[in-house]
Formats: sequence, structure tokens, C-alpha cells
Amino acid sequence: MPSPFPGMDPYLENPGLWSEVHSRLIVAISDALDDQLSDRYRVAIEKRVYQTTPDDSLAIGIPDVAVIGQSSPSDSTSSTTAVAEPMTIELPMLEEIQERYLEVREVGSGQAVTVIEVLSPKNKRVGEGRQAYLSKRQRILASQTHLVEIDLLRAGEPLPMVGAISSLYRIIVSRSQHRPKAELYPFGLRQPLPTIAVPLLPEDEEPTLAMQSILELVYRRGRYHQAIDYNQPAVPPIPKSELEWANSQIEASHPS
Repeated sequence: MPSPFPGMDPYLENPGLWSEVHSRLIVAISDALDDQLSDRYRVAIEKRVYQTTPDDSLAIGIPDVAVIGQSSPSDSTSSTTAVAEPMTIELPMLEEIQERYLEVREVGSGQAVTVIEVLSPKNKRVGEGRQAYLSKRQRILASQTHLVEIDLLRAGEPLPMVGAISSLYRIIVSRSQHRPKAELYPFGLRQPLPTIAVPLLPEDEEPTLAMQSILELVYRRGRYHQAIDYNQPAVPPIPKSELEWANSQIEASHPS
């Protein structure tokens, strides 16, 4: 059964699903490119590793001193002092995060010609994940490597760009020879994902990624119609301006 939505399915962003969806998208995009690239190129699946706390917003500092219980006025003249009892707390622990991305490489030199990123939630939240990605993004933008950045997440803060319109989702294609200018594909719930051209070396024809077809393949192979309960709200919530339309899409494809 296909997704109820003509483009991005907002339920795929649910925290319990997105990690799997992200992995499947990376592999599906790689496969789609492999079918079009000449022997001059290969697609490598790479990973970025960093450490962070489970909640990037946690700050490690000195806690306020808490007094357990209150003394009555008569206690101030007492010769005995109440002993504080221990309480159970939790301390933020570092965890290792691995984020996968794609590199289109020129076989002869091993040069990374194009980097393709599918953003993760930590890339869009304040914290180590965003900083790690922004640092890498800046290195790419300062190099001769092209960048394709795919943002299919409504939650979080979009990555820095100048002159963009507001949209729920966006794909950026940054060709090194045109920087700082780049191509932005903004879209919402009602629109199918765009088909984009992936830049290579100047003399080579650019392969295309039909992102809507890739997403539909991922949805079908992941059998997400069995994993998603469309009777429950999406996480994060669907914008109020789109909620009535979204519910009508769900009702049409999942009649009670």
C-alpha cells in the first residue's frame, strides 16, 4: 500500500522510524546513482562520528544547592542538625553518534567529486551534531567538491542560507563553480519531491535523482504502511494550516 501523501510522508519523521528511513534513503540514492554513473565514478557510503549527550540541549554545570526539608523556628536553637538524605539523579552521559552520507568519487584519483547529505534531526538542533555538520559543510563549500543537501525534516532549524523562502522541506544543490550561489528546491506536504541533477566533473553528463520515486521505493520496501498508525498524530505535529488536508488524505487512503 502506498503512502497517503503525494510527496513526503510526515509520519516517516516519527522518532521511532526516521533512523531506519534515513539508512534506506542513503542506500536507495546510492543504488539510483550506480545505475547511471560511468565506470569513471563510484559511490561510497561514508560516516561522520562524534560524541554528544542524548539531549543536545543539556548543559553540564554546577547544580543549585537544595535543602531537604524545612526547619521550624524552634529548630534554630536545637543542638542537633538534620542529616540530608540522598536522592537519585541522572547525569548526562556521552554517546557516540554515527551519521552516514554519500560521496561520489572519481575512481582514478579517489577525489570526492560530490557529497550527498540526508540531514538527521541532530543536524538541525542546537548542539554538537549541528556544529559537526556545519563545520563539515563549510569545508565542502570552501573546496571544489559539489554538495547536495536533502532536508526532509520539519523539526529543527534549517541550515544557514541567504534568500530562501520558508518551506517545510528543501533540497540544495551547490555546484562548486557557482558558489556562493546554489539551487534551492523548496516544497511542502502537497508537492511531490523534485527530480534533481547531481553535479559531476565538468565534462561528464549529470545523473538525475527522481527523489519522489526513490521515496516511494523506500516506503514500499520498508513496508511503512504496516509500521505507521495513521490514527495517531504525527511527531512533530502537522502544521495546523495543513492538518485538515492531511487528514483527508489519510481518510481517503485508509477508509474506516
